[in-house]
Amino acid sequence: MIFVDRQFRLARHWSNRQLRKIASQFVGDVVNVSAWDDRDKEGHHYKEYFANASSYSYTNHAGYRGFQSLPNEHRLDLTGEVPEELKRRFDVVFNHTTLEHIFDVRKAFAALCELSKDVVIVVVPFAQTQHESVDWKDYWRFTPTCLRELYEENGLSVVYEAASSFRNSAVYVLSVASRHPHFWEGRLPVCQRIYGAGSWIGSSLLLSLWRRFLQVVRRRTDDGG
Repeated sequence: MIFVDRQFRLARHWSNRQLRKIASQFVGDVVNVSAWDDRDKEGHHYKEYFANASSYSYTNHAGYRGFQSLPNEHRLDLTGEVPEELKRRFDVVFNHTTLEHIFDVRKAFAALCELSKDVVIVVVPFAQTQHESVDWKDYWRFTPTCLRELYEENGLSVVYEAASSFRNSAVYVLSVASRHPHFWEGRLPVCQRIYGAGSWIGSSLLLSLWRRFLQVVRRRTDDGG
């Protein structure tokens, strides 16, 4: 990772690795919402991650990187009404770094949940450089607590969450939630609730290393080393 663009790409590579760890657990009908052409920006496609899916679809809207008439592609505006034929149509709904660009984010999040019979997977920025164009704006950043609340108001519970931890880089949060959380016990990594995402932001690297050194010394002293 030493040669990866830390500002814009390192968090994406992290989220891809996280997704690869869990995606094979999901079966049934999977959809990548606001997918563009499904690229993972590492030379692959997210469809490859969900190797055990029985079907894989996409949604897109108009505009930049919008609807392209791909096979299995549906036209969907996350701030509009979800078409009846798409409600609870998919077993797994996946969305990567879209929600920060939608002003009515609660409506968009509700739409993601409305598409799913069970699982919703989102990747969102906790901290990132503001990035905009004439076609899309940049509105939001998300904490893990925020995502839990958004899921809960739509009838889902978080079953897995993780946050990237690279200094001098964007910070992404990956969160997985389900309508049937008990089903996923033992199928996904143990869910460790995140309450300190980005705790290193603004801290001194040298001071952090010194504190870590003192912790190691104290631990060895306590162990009689």
